[in-house]
Amino acid sequence: MAQLFNLTADQIINYDGKIPAEVVIEDKTAVEQLRLIQQLDEEDRQTIFKLIDKMLTNKKFKDFYQKNIATL
Repeated sequence: MAQLFNLTADQIINYDGKIPAEVVIEDKTAVEQLRLIQQLDEEDRQTIFKLIDKMLTNKKFKDFYQKNIATL
């Protein structure tokens, strides 16, 4: 682990820096959520946007089905 973080074992055992807190995106405003997503690398951003696109497409199909097909 020391090599991975470019620290000595003593620096890891006696770490006195601040460890980042867990980020929970659910409790953020939409603007803050987008700002956090923009901090990710390009590949991770694209993955998130593809997931959102897929979910929105699924919702549109479900809404269409309920409105047009289910009533038949």
